Amino acid sequence: MSSWLNKKLNAFEQYTIDVIFGRTEGARTTLYAALKELIRRGHNGMFCDYRELLKEIQASYNPASESTEMGVLEPVRTAEILVLDDLGASKPSAWVLDIIGLVLNARYNEKRMTILTTNYLDETPTPEPMPRLPGGQRVVVKEDTLADRIGARMRSRLYEMCRDLMIHAPDFRRETRQAGRARA
Repeated sequence: MSSWLNKKLNAFEQYTIDVIFGRTEGARTTLYAALKELIRRGHNGMFCDYRELLKEIQASYNPASESTEMGVLEPVRTAEILVLDDLGASKPSAWVLDIIGLVLNARYNEKRMTILTTNYLDETPTPEPMPRLPGGQRVVVKEDTLADRIGARMRSRLYEMCRDLMIHAPDFRRETRQAGRARA
């Protein structure tokens, strides 16, 4: 990942949207640090959690709120660089699908650099061995795919719009915790 990240930092490839897939958290910390470096270099950037963005938009509908939906979305749509973390983390509804479609399509049409992270893969791995109930029956465990979480239409659009990057890395939180236990 470091060569990809260095390429992003040094060449600052606008006009791309990248989706980073991975089941671990270490890549996000690296992305956040990279975004901070780009901002330090004078670029306008924003790190946004998908769930928090949706909650903030929902809160803007409250009549007592001083914010508006477009007021919340404007910096997300216009930031030179956007890291949208944890894409698909909220259960999809028609409203959620509309919001993510609005954000991603606007950024794509305006050729703004967007980096998306997600824990949802295109294909769900089959656990080995398949779990069994006490009576011996196999249990089918189906995890959601990215298309399940953002809609098949938006996932198809992302195939057109972006480059995918799969991160296979140890879980940073698990390693930190285990290292702490080993010292004790």
